[in-house]
Amino acid sequence: MQPNIFTQIVSNKILMITFLVWAIAQCTKVVLGVITERRFNFKWFIGTGGMPSSHAAGAAALATSCGLQKGFSSLEFALAAVFALVTMFDAQGVRRSTGQQAEILNKILDDMYWKGKIESEELKEFIGHTPIQVLVGALVGITLAVILYYRWVL
Repeated sequence: MQPNIFTQIVSNKILMITFLVWAIAQCTKVVLGVITERRFNFKWFIGTGGMPSSHAAGAAALATSCGLQKGFSSLEFALAAVFALVTMFDAQGVRRSTGQQAEILNKILDDMYWKGKIESEELKEFIGHTPIQVLVGALVGITLAVILYYRWVL
């Protein structure tokens, strides 16, 4: 008898490790935000950007888990590793540039607003990651994936 879909998903070791590592990285971001800014902001739980990159952590954990389970010469590892590299490049490249452009546009809009010429909503500035945030996220993802993979009971 085939187990139901929920049981299959929950018993997928690679998927569960990836989600858990992503959640740990995201929670770490919140804790670091509270420590550095001495305030709590709920947006840190669901927002992008910050230290460490949870995108990089999750993608690195996925690739590492695939390598540990299927072998580092497997198709699964190759696909996950390329996905991780694209994700990390995007997080610190394209998305970071978008955030920097939003910051400049917000300054322009603010200047125009104070001169009474335009009304607008601010753009989101904190979108991407610095290279160090991505590197730390990747290291967190790899390390936690190895630890969790060998301690997982499923």
